Amino acid sequence: MESENCTRELVIEIPADVVQREAENVVAQYARVARIPGFRPGHAPSAMVRRRYRDEIKSEVVQTLVPKFFRDAVKSQNWSVVGQPSFEELKFEDDKPLTCKATFEVYPEFELKDYKGLEVEMEPRGVTEAAVDEAVGALRQRLATFEVVNDRAAADDDFVVVNYQGRDVKDPGKPPMEVQEGLVHLGGKGTLAAFTENLRGARAGDVREFEVSYPEDYPRASLKGRTVSYRVEVEAIKQKVLPAVDDELARVASEFTTVAELRAKIRQDLEKRREGQIEGAARRKLLDKLVGMHEFPVPRRLVEAQLDRKLENFLSQLVRQGIDPRQTELDWRKFREELGPEAEKDVRGSLVLEKIAEAEKIEVSDEELDETIREIAQETHESPAALKTRLTRDGGLDTIQFTRRTQKALDVVYKNARMIQKGESGQALISEAG
Repeated sequence: MESENCTRELVIEIPADVVQREAENVVAQYARVARIPGFRPGHAPSAMVRRRYRDEIKSEVVQTLVPKFFRDAVKSQNWSVVGQPSFEELKFEDDKPLTCKATFEVYPEFELKDYKGLEVEMEPRGVTEAAVDEAVGALRQRLATFEVVNDRAAADDDFVVVNYQGRDVKDPGKPPMEVQEGLVHLGGKGTLAAFTENLRGARAGDVREFEVSYPEDYPRASLKGRTVSYRVEVEAIKQKVLPAVDDELARVASEFTTVAELRAKIRQDLEKRREGQIEGAARRKLLDKLVGMHEFPVPRRLVEAQLDRKLENFLSQLVRQGIDPRQTELDWRKFREELGPEAEKDVRGSLVLEKIAEAEKIEVSDEELDETIREIAQETHESPAALKTRLTRDGGLDTIQFTRRTQKALDVVYKNARMIQKGESGQALISEAG
């Protein structure tokens, strides 16, 4: 039975004589090793073996015959099955055909549209002086030093070194929160307004006391809805000092001796990065076009697997940021539902690219697979050999091979695309990507 989605159902019927022959084979295997009181191993009557191990024998017959007949039925329909089927409504009676219903999903069949010569608008090239200035500014921030201020009070953008205690106003018996030599950036993006307002104008040795009422939706779970009374002792006031943009900066920050050489290298790096961003954006647009050109049902099992991968990646990002996923107030079920359309789009794109790979007869060589493993190993700080062993054990090599193959298919689309580049006048310039 077919449906408008990728789900299929098959009623499998195995002839009684086939079931009988398989049952006799299984009984013979059991008889050779069965231990039945009064008989030596291998000498018990078959009828007795059949009665004693009836359930086990039936189970083995089912496990042997049903998958085989399922594979034959699927092959006759030219279906490619996604994952494993579920078998239900099993009927297994003596001297009757064995029947059951198989429910499963299949990969969709669809006509591949013309994927060569697609037009895509490229983002503007080039790196501005402002972008170079911004990169130099970021470099100065990384090389900044902090100097103690003694001749004035604390002002916005200063860094105040403090020791403080925080006590819950509604529950004074709670152990206080204590911080030693904490650094408060007055007016900083991540600084509570109450700390900036109460420490502005302070000097070393001052003590400031104030209360902070945290809202119910405050990101830090331990402070939500609480009112905390703080006693803050100011130890020192520091200001950030940025190095001057001169040749000394170039010598300290790089292998160059002049700031002009440093800026030239920064521009070169930015241009290289920009080219990568432009190409990446063009590839995403091309993939979006391919997805939009092809309408077909998508196996739900593949979408669910993609959703699992997206959630795992999101959880990994939280952990890398030092956030405990269990402490977040995120509605995980709703979040998963919201990711559904994007996951379906990902799967559709992969299936289209796989179809292109088949059309182009694209394969992934052992050398390419090893190269990908080396790249992953570098990111995960593992040895390539250990990573390959783990992936082989867990079945991850097939996933890597599939990903590399679809990437190569997208390479074909990109190299044969017609890139529309808009100049400063707005005039479109069309060129071949390859």
